[in-house]
Amino acid sequence: MFFVDTIEVPGLGNRSYLAGGERTAVAVDPPRDIDRVIAAAVRRGVRISHVVETHVHNDYVTGGLELARVTGAAYLVPAGARVSFARVPVRDGDRTEIDPEAGLTLRALATPGHTPHHTSYVLEESGAAIAVFTGGSLLIGTVGRPDLVEPRLTANLARAQHASAHRLAAELPDDTAVLPTHGFGSFCSSSQAAGDDSTIGNEKVSNEALTRDVDTFVADLLSGLDDIPAYYTHMGPANAAGPVPVDLTPPQVADADEIAARLAAGEWVVDLRHRVAFAEGHVAGSFNFEAEGQLATYLAWLIPWGKPVTLLAETAEQVAAAQRELVRVGIDRPAAAATGGPADWVREGEAPASFARGTFADLAGRSRDDVVVLDVRRASERDSGYVEGSVHIPVHTLHRRLDEVPDGEVWVHCAGGMRAAIAASLLDAAGRHVVAVDDSFDAAEKAGLALRTP
Repeated sequence: MFFVDTIEVPGLGNRSYLAGGERTAVAVDPPRDIDRVIAAAVRRGVRISHVVETHVHNDYVTGGLELARVTGAAYLVPAGARVSFARVPVRDGDRTEIDPEAGLTLRALATPGHTPHHTSYVLEESGAAIAVFTGGSLLIGTVGRPDLVEPRLTANLARAQHASAHRLAAELPDDTAVLPTHGFGSFCSSSQAAGDDSTIGNEKVSNEALTRDVDTFVADLLSGLDDIPAYYTHMGPANAAGPVPVDLTPPQVADADEIAARLAAGEWVVDLRHRVAFAEGHVAGSFNFEAEGQLATYLAWLIPWGKPVTLLAETAEQVAAAQRELVRVGIDRPAAAATGGPADWVREGEAPASFARGTFADLAGRSRDDVVVLDVRRASERDSGYVEGSVHIPVHTLHRRLDEVPDGEVWVHCAGGMRAAIAASLLDAAGRHVVAVDDSFDAAEKAGLALRTP
């Protein structure tokens, strides 16, 4: 008997896995907060005997090295990966026993493309393939992006992705479960997953890497690549060097005076509350990154790397959850934190700041001569249509380009509201008169706004 448990990391759009038999198990591409993986093993009553990485990750800090140290597991890393710590180098064709009594082994398959050294692992029961951990190689309906390592390698890696997908399809039975790490919202994926689960047989008929010739596939893949989050620059080196253990103990508590002092020092104060609550009242100068949104991705993307950050939240549980999200992307310790609400966070005699919210219907009712419409979606989203006359500055670049926003009342929108709230908080902190459009972009045309396409 065998099991495969999925450990979701939804904030980053990734998955990790724990797979094994009755006594022992392997952890695949574990997140940095390894207590979740250990808890999964405890629930199964198994010992983690092996930890494996499909590649040196560019989108998160791995927990693999620490998990192996804590559990005494063998740490398997592709031999071609340049790392600074001791590990078991894995080469194409290597087999590793996971649970001998259950007949479970891992077989390494070189699948370069997402990275030059990328390796997939086939889980076999008594020699028969039952699942394949594909990391950033063959994803559900797509593949991992090939442009995260070195620009000069991108075209060749895209071709390698095509070849690797075909190798997996050729060597594995159709009923083999495909278990990728990326593709569920991660920017490591060339596009988002076309479902929640899949098999090799399903991918043969639905994945463009397997249905298109290499030249067509590569041309489409390269033309569709989206922006790379800025913090990815730091993830690969951190993983190659060997991440340090995390500290998830509560940060020091900040009172109103300390919050004001940290803002005055140019540090970031991040309010984790829902965008509606933030708009109604917040500490002047603070930024809004919703705890329930893609907190780690967007905060790590925007914040100047190494800048101290203080977290504001309604509860201690929200702070703790945010800490967990942030350590996964290398923001290890908040400088401070505070809980409650704006009345607790502003100094005596001061009032919370606020700004207005609106819909596309509200915007349609305003004279376009009186307002600036700011679109903070990514370029790939804007290509499908935009409000005529709008200014385009993607949210992940806005903090560096505030001086490019024209004078006037700024109505800022994205595709749904979360990123518009981030942008509105940046503009509000800079002293601009802002209205956050909290609405689906699908409502823009219905509201009578003229849309254009490039």
